[in-house]
Amino acid sequence: MLKTFRGGLLIGLAVAIAVAAAAITYERYDTKTLKRTIKRGEVLCGVNKGLPGFSIPDDKGDWTGFDVDFCRAVAAAIFDDPKKAKFMPLDANERFKELQSRKVDILSRNTTWSMSRESNYALYFPAVAYYDGQGFMLPRSRNIDSALDLNNSKVCVQEGTTNLLNVADHFRANNMKYTEVKLPKLEDVLKAYEGGKCDTFSADISQLYALRLNLIQPSDHVILPDVISKEPLAPVVRQRDDDWMMIVKWTLYAMINAEELGITSKNIDEALKSKKPDVMRLVGTEGAYGEDLGLPKDWAARIIRHVGNYGEVYERNVGEGSKLKIPRGLNSLWSNGGIQYAPPIR
Repeated sequence: MLKTFRGGLLIGLAVAIAVAAAAITYERYDTKTLKRTIKRGEVLCGVNKGLPGFSIPDDKGDWTGFDVDFCRAVAAAIFDDPKKAKFMPLDANERFKELQSRKVDILSRNTTWSMSRESNYALYFPAVAYYDGQGFMLPRSRNIDSALDLNNSKVCVQEGTTNLLNVADHFRANNMKYTEVKLPKLEDVLKAYEGGKCDTFSADISQLYALRLNLIQPSDHVILPDVISKEPLAPVVRQRDDDWMMIVKWTLYAMINAEELGITSKNIDEALKSKKPDVMRLVGTEGAYGEDLGLPKDWAARIIRHVGNYGEVYERNVGEGSKLKIPRGLNSLWSNGGIQYAPPIR
C-alpha cells in the first residue's frame, strides 16, 4: 500500500513538473499568434510613445509614422484593412516584457537587432526595416563638429537601450572622459538635455532628428556627422512562432520588392494587369505565394494599395516629404547605392 502511495505521489510530482515546464515553454514560445490575431480581428502593435516620424499620436489619438505604417501593412496583408492595427505605446524598458507576455503581437518600435536580445529574450528580428547608427546632438554654440572633440562632455542617454554601451565604447576607444547622465524615460532625457543637465545627447541618429523637432529652438542644435555604432532597427516577434514571423518578414520584403519593381499605391491597379513574371508573383496573379503564408493571393497588393511601397512609407514619414528630411543613405535600395535588399518572391 505504501509503495502504491509513493508510486502515485511520484507520478503526480512528475505530471506537475511536466505541466509547469509546459507552462514555462508556452510563456516563452507561442505558435498561435496568427490564429489569435484573426479571431481578435486586429493586430496589436507595440510602438514608441511619441517619436516624430516613426510613431506619434495626434490630438485625436490617430497614429502616424514609419513604424506605424509597417504595422498597418501587416494588418492590410491579413485583413485588407490597415485600420485593423491597434497601437500600444511602450517604454524601452518594458517593450520586450510586454511582447513576451503576449500583450502585443509585434514590436515596431525603433528597436536594435542584436544577438543578446534574440538569445536572452527568446525573440526573433525577422528583417531590418531601417538601417541606423548612433550619434550625438549638441548645442550649436559649442562649436564642435566631430565626435572626437567631445572629451569631458556630459552625455545624456536613455536607460534600457544599446546607447549606453555604445557611448562607453566610443569614449574608451578614443581615450576620452565623459560624465554619463542616464534616465529611464526618453522624454526625461530630452528635458535634461534641454534644461542644461548635460551638454550632449546621444541616441540613434534617426531619433535625434525626430527629437530635435521637439526642442524650443531646433536650429540651435546640431547633429554631428559621426556614426559610432551599427543600429539595424527591426520589427520583433516571439520565437517558435514561424508562421507569424514569416508574415512579418515578408510584409517588409514585399514593400521593398514593390519599390524595386516600381509598383506604388498609385499604380497598383495597373500592376495587377501586368504580364511581367516578377510583378505577377508579387501582386498575386501568378503562383500561390500568399497561400503559403496562410494569406490570400493578393496579400502584397493589399499592402501596396493601402500603405504603399517602402520608398513611399520612408519619404512621407522621415524623408524629403516629412519635417525630418532624413536622407535615404543606407536605406536606399541596393540598386541606388544603399543596402536595402529583399529576397525575391518566387
